[in-house]
Amino acid sequence: MLRVVVCVSGGGTNLQAILDAIDNHTITNTEIVAVVSNNAGAYALERAKEHGIEGVCVSPKQFENREKFNEYFLEKIDSYQPDLIVLAGFLVVIPETMIQKYRNRIINIHPSLIPSFCGTGYYGLKVHEGALARGVKVTGATVHFVDEGTDTGPIILQQPVMVEADDTPQVLQRRVMEQAEWKILPEAIDLIAAGRVKVSDGKVIISENR
Repeated sequence: MLRVVVCVSGGGTNLQAILDAIDNHTITNTEIVAVVSNNAGAYALERAKEHGIEGVCVSPKQFENREKFNEYFLEKIDSYQPDLIVLAGFLVVIPETMIQKYRNRIINIHPSLIPSFCGTGYYGLKVHEGALARGVKVTGATVHFVDEGTDTGPIILQQPVMVEADDTPQVLQRRVMEQAEWKILPEAIDLIAAGRVKVSDGKVIISENR
């Protein structure tokens, strides 16, 4: 059974997609053991509670400096003994010590086709605002492993989404979530749970058979 910790800062729509996929067996051999948020008011914590999953808030604001937050955050994650850590809209920089300890065991969902519109400053609506400002015709979402860079880790899955002429950032954001994020994030978790994902020379290889 793949033990998963989900880290999220806001409403948790991607978390809900994962929960639904586990419930309907689209994701197999997987359990969410905890939901961690940096925001005590995040609705994601309520979603966890409704599913009988431990939800906890760990925020940098609770600590006198970032070093102490990083130390406690890693200790908290370690306490759940996760096989996989999923960043599902988590707006906190992951400590490098955690990335090193959980190499190729932390994944992130990004609302663009990396390498477009990624890196510092590109998150949430900012990604879609940037896409519309540039007049792109195709956007989408990417699930990737987390490394020491910003949105630079090995890509697991991508899903394109067409941009329509009358899109606003909010409309485009919703379409990307519905047509891409909520599909490829559960799919990536299921592939990992089935042992079909490995990283070789900085690239993801997905095997055909379980």
